[in-house]
Amino acid sequence: MPRTKSAIKRVKTNERNRKHNIVYKSQIRTSMKSISELVAKKDSKLAIEAAQKTFALIDRAQFKDVIHINNAARKKSTISKWLKTLESK
Repeated sequence: MPRTKSAIKRVKTNERNRKHNIVYKSQIRTSMKSISELVAKKDSKLAIEAAQKTFALIDRAQFKDVIHINNAARKKSTISKWLKTLESK
């Protein structure tokens, strides 16, 4: 357990930030899952619209240091691959 006043404050701050970051990560996971379902249904128009919103969420989370820049790039790359499969068919 933390003993100093600053350490106690850091514990509180870290917990607050962790809860805040969970919201961002959850939104990204949920939107990626919806894109995956749209791609499976071969609904390209809605999938592209959802992808644009998800890219914005990923960029915002990366800018706020919720996720690492490489993690954001990997997620965006995965979504782009999914959309490419729609274009080829």
